[in-house]
Amino acid sequence: MADNWVETTATDLRRWAGERGEALDEQGARILLDLLRNEMGLAGPEELTPEGVRRLLLDVFPELVVAGSDDVPTVLGALHRIVAYLGDTGAVSPEVAADLTEEVDANGPAFSDLVAEMDSEERQAAAEVIGGLMRADGVPLDDEEAVDAWIRDFEALPEDERYARTEGYLRQAEELVVPPVWLASEADVADAARRSRLTENILGLARWTGERGLTEHDMLTDADEQAAALALGLEVPRRYGRMEDAGELERLWWAAIEAKVITAENGAATPGPALDGLESDDDAALLAAWLPLFEALVVPGHDYADGLDAVDLVQNEMTGVLIHLYEQEEPTEPEVLVGALLDHVVEAYDLTDAETMPALVTDAFHLELATLEEWGIVEPSGKGRALTPLGVWAVRELLLADGFTAPVVGELAEARASELIAGLAWYRPEAADEEIDGWLARHDSKDAAADLLDVMRTGGPGARNLAAAVLHRVGPEAAAVVRAAQEHPLVSPYAALWLNAAGDPSGRELAHEEYLWVFVDTVAGMLETAEPEEAVEAALIDAPPEAEMKTMVDDLWRTDHPGVADVLEALGAHHPDRATAKAARTAAYKARSAEQGASRRV
Repeated sequence: MADNWVETTATDLRRWAGERGEALDEQGARILLDLLRNEMGLAGPEELTPEGVRRLLLDVFPELVVAGSDDVPTVLGALHRIVAYLGDTGAVSPEVAADLTEEVDANGPAFSDLVAEMDSEERQAAAEVIGGLMRADGVPLDDEEAVDAWIRDFEALPEDERYARTEGYLRQAEELVVPPVWLASEADVADAARRSRLTENILGLARWTGERGLTEHDMLTDADEQAAALALGLEVPRRYGRMEDAGELERLWWAAIEAKVITAENGAATPGPALDGLESDDDAALLAAWLPLFEALVVPGHDYADGLDAVDLVQNEMTGVLIHLYEQEEPTEPEVLVGALLDHVVEAYDLTDAETMPALVTDAFHLELATLEEWGIVEPSGKGRALTPLGVWAVRELLLADGFTAPVVGELAEARASELIAGLAWYRPEAADEEIDGWLARHDSKDAAADLLDVMRTGGPGARNLAAAVLHRVGPEAAAVVRAAQEHPLVSPYAALWLNAAGDPSGRELAHEEYLWVFVDTVAGMLETAEPEEAVEAALIDAPPEAEMKTMVDDLWRTDHPGVADVLEALGAHHPDRATAKAARTAAYKARSAEQGASRRV
């Protein structure tokens, strides 16, 4: 293992500054030296170049170090001290020292802007976390007094408790992420909402009702209910199998009231404030009125205290079915949907009639599915069912209101490479391809390659794998940028693969050690987001035959990659060939032993 020159340099730097009576931010200097060694791969501070200064200030530091705008003068001052120390001690020539100083000064303003931007993003992210914690505790964010009281109580908690609560929230927030979807235009969604049978029925009910008297429970009288059903064509209950929906008009009535399309107060009905929006030619106004109506119908929240009815039960659980359809890449057959629904019902409810209820629930499900098709929310697709564009938009709005992160394909087109790579982790293959195409179309090839290479230098295996995959779709005009990145140890193998694929004269085949490192890096990246068994299965798709694989596993433990032991343990537990699995377990033991020996030497 190479000597850790950071410690020696930091000690000499402190002594040098002390002898000259110069102020030195020791912690800041050590952070910069650590970045030069661990992230930029320098074997000593004397290897720092003007290009290295630019990378340090504009790429490496902003990506890896949490700093505020107030820290910028201190960081630049520490870097100036390091450069002056290198020149004064003869580690670099006076000319190089002057060039380094000039580069620090030249990049100072851009560095300041970058840190300010990152600081703003981090503050915004922190504010979002704090806001999420408050919402979870039921604190209204528009109540300044309640917010201030919550913040005082939170800051009074022990540090480990604050950390635990924040970590818990972030884990929960990660779970509240759904795959990206293609979203139709507002005009197309509004047009579909206008043509929906749901809109037709609600408008028909509101217009028929007008201003009239109601019962003491704010319901239409029996005579009016029959007349309204006849006017809307709902006089014959809808049926499927043994189930009939005799309460369709009542369901529409209460939804119209909850969505404020109809106002029911003091025994009288009048047109509600949302009626104008539902009749509006303005797309945004229409959708703003239509969404609460949809929510009232698919998230009814029935109270089962007076008994369990299969139709009400299914209507109460259809939100989960809609979310399932939202998350699926392909249409889902009704039998699969109803099977999952039945499993949930059996687990969640105390069924008094467990023998007949499954059949009734199945019939009620098909009845409700037909209703959603009639409303334009769900549509047949082959043998399965899928959400319509209106359904996708509406379900996404409900998810957003519940705190979910619900990306849309295309929204990363203007993002930085680091944001693109982070976002792609949630994308399905087809959507990811379209997102990448959109991103590349908005970025110059050379700039795109440089930004992706920066992600590969500073990110973990998962980010590096994704960035390398995107880089392979950048055109040959970026060859000079990729060639310049070959010296970085984390990038060199991937750069060689890219140059070789692009037919560049500097392209080369990977050395055996590099091939092993890339294999480990790839599997380590998969292990970040997949279960070990799934990661191994994916890794073996392009793996060599079993005999070669066993030989490769025998060599893997020597690979200089921090994730090699985890990769070998996954192979040992899940490789289908027993001999290879056994070899992987043995190699994992050797890798762990090597890690422990290295840590003791340090």
